[in-house]
Amino acid sequence: MSSSDPALLVIDVQKGIDNPRHGKRNNPQAEQRIAELLQAWRASGWPVIHVQHMSTEPDSLLRPGLPGNAIKDEALPIDGEPVFQKNVSSAFIGTQLESYLRLSGIESLVVVGLTTEHCVSSSTRQAANLGFKVTVVADATATFERKGYDGKHYSADAIHGAELASLIDEFAAVRESAEVLAEIRETSAVSFG
Repeated sequence: MSSSDPALLVIDVQKGIDNPRHGKRNNPQAEQRIAELLQAWRASGWPVIHVQHMSTEPDSLLRPGLPGNAIKDEALPIDGEPVFQKNVSSAFIGTQLESYLRLSGIESLVVVGLTTEHCVSSSTRQAANLGFKVTVVADATATFERKGYDGKHYSADAIHGAELASLIDEFAAVRESAEVLAEIRETSAVSFG
């Protein structure tokens, strides 16, 4: 591993996300794309970092001790891959993630996980503001439908697309997993960001 190796940052791929109370979701294949990226990262010997949400909200499915807190099978860490536990949206708040990245010489992050407009976006924005080069993988992230302040319904695809559009240029590059995987196959020294 060198400072040019991008780290795969896998955010909140937890079982509670599957609960139907969240509503309709986009990108049902996101976990499969995440599994494919994990396999490629591990084969390349590049760093993989996991983030797990440890909710303090009483009605959250992601509270410690509940089945929904567990990381899904597609994204389970293996030995040597650090897991940073958080209880807010950003993976950098209340964790040692930034210190770990700096000490490891990691300058670039490729972000995947759930949900697009919450923890993925918050972590991406903070990473960019801290000076890291960030790429978000569009089809390896997902979110749910929501109702707006005005009562208007927003589909999961609409929220996902708008959030990714708001990250482009100022905070991150946005790419599809097929493009990222093709570059990994071409070379293990690909530049992300």
